[in-house]
Amino acid sequence: MDKLHADTMARKNAWRIAFAGLMTLATAMGIGRFAFTPLLPMMLHDGSITLNYGGWLATANYLGYFAGAMLCAIWRGLPPIATIRAGLLSTIVLTLGMGLLDMPSLWLLMRFLSGVASALVFVYGSSWCLQQLTHLGYPAMGGIIFCGPGIGIMLTGLATGSMVSHHWNSASGWLAFGALAIVLTLLVWRIYHDDHSTQPAASTRQPTAAISETAGLKKEIRLQVLAYGLAGFGYIITATFLPVIARQALPNSVWPDFFWPLFGLCVALGAFGATRFPVHYDQRKLLAASYLTQACGVLISAVFPNEAGFAVSSILLGLPFTAITLFAMREARRLRPEHTSSLMGLMTASYGLGQIAGPPLATQLVHQTGSFTASLSIAAAALLLGAVFYYKMTRTTPTAAS
Repeated sequence: MDKLHADTMARKNAWRIAFAGLMTLATAMGIGRFAFTPLLPMMLHDGSITLNYGGWLATANYLGYFAGAMLCAIWRGLPPIATIRAGLLSTIVLTLGMGLLDMPSLWLLMRFLSGVASALVFVYGSSWCLQQLTHLGYPAMGGIIFCGPGIGIMLTGLATGSMVSHHWNSASGWLAFGALAIVLTLLVWRIYHDDHSTQPAASTRQPTAAISETAGLKKEIRLQVLAYGLAGFGYIITATFLPVIARQALPNSVWPDFFWPLFGLCVALGAFGATRFPVHYDQRKLLAASYLTQACGVLISAVFPNEAGFAVSSILLGLPFTAITLFAMREARRLRPEHTSSLMGLMTASYGLGQIAGPPLATQLVHQTGSFTASLSIAAAALLLGAVFYYKMTRTTPTAAS
C-alpha cells in the first residue's frame, strides 16, 4: 500500500513538474522571444519601425539569448529557482515595456534583456524540470515541457490574428501579451517554491574525471555544439519573418494570420510526439532526421510561396522544432551528466550565434534581391549540413544503444 501511495505521489509530482516546465517555456519562449514575430507586421503597418529595424530588434533579442546562454555556460553558481523566477518576472516587465514605452531606441535594449531572460529560463527551467522528472522516475515526460514554446507561439499567433481583425495597434498587442505572461507565471510560481529533491543519489552519480577527460568525448561535444548552432541559423529566418513573407506573397489573403499559429501547434505536437522515442535511443539519429525535415520545410516556403506551400512549410518546420531541443538536451545529459546545465548553456549559446546571424543576412539579401528566397536557401543548406554532422557522429562514435 505504501509503495502504491508513493508511486501515485511520484506521478502526481511528475505531472506538476511537467506542467510547470510547459507554462514556463510558453512564457519565456512563446512570449518573451517569439511574440515579436506575429507583432512585426503590425509594427510595420503602424509605421513604428522599418523592416530593417525589425531585423535589428530580432538580432538584439538573439544577442541577449546568446549572452544569457553564455552566462549559464560560464557561471555555474546561479541558484536555479531564483534564476527561473527572476527570468519570468523580467519577461513580464520587458513585454509590458514594449507596449508602454514608445521609444524605438530603448526597444533594442528591452529586446536584448528579454533574450537574456529567455535563455536563463530555458536552460535552468528545462534542466531543473528534466532533472526532477528523472529522479521521480518519469524522464519520458520531458517532452511535455518542450510543448511550452509551441503553446505560447500558438496563443500569441491566434491572438494577433484577432487583434488585426479588430484593428488593434502593436502597442496594445504587447500589453496583451504582457498580461498573458502574468497569468501563466502565476500558474506555476508556487511549483518552483517546492523542493522535489533535486540531488541525485550518490550511487547514481558518475565520476566527472572519467567522463570529461576522454579526447573522443571532447571532440563529439565540439561537433554537437557546432551542429546545434546550425539549427539556430537554419530555422530563425523563417521563424522571424514568416508572417511578413506570407503577407508579401499573399497580400489579399486571410491565410497569413494562420500560418504562425499552425507553426506553434505543430511545435507543441512535435514535442509531445518526441516523448514516444525512448530516452536510450541514439538521439543523434533523431536529430539528423529532424534537421532534414526542417530543411524541407524551409525550401518549400521558398519554392512554393502560396497557401499550400506556407502551410506545409509551417508544419515541417514546426514539428521538429522543440523536438530538436529535447533530443539535444538528452545528448547533453548523456555527455555531461554532472554538468548538464553548463553544456546546455554552451549548446544554447551556439544556437544563439546561429540566430544572431539570420535576421541581418535576411534583411540584407531582401534589400539586394527583393525577396527572401536567397536567405531561405542558405538556411536550408545549413540544416542539411547539420544533419550530415549528426549522421557522421552516429558512424564514428556509436552509443551503446545504437
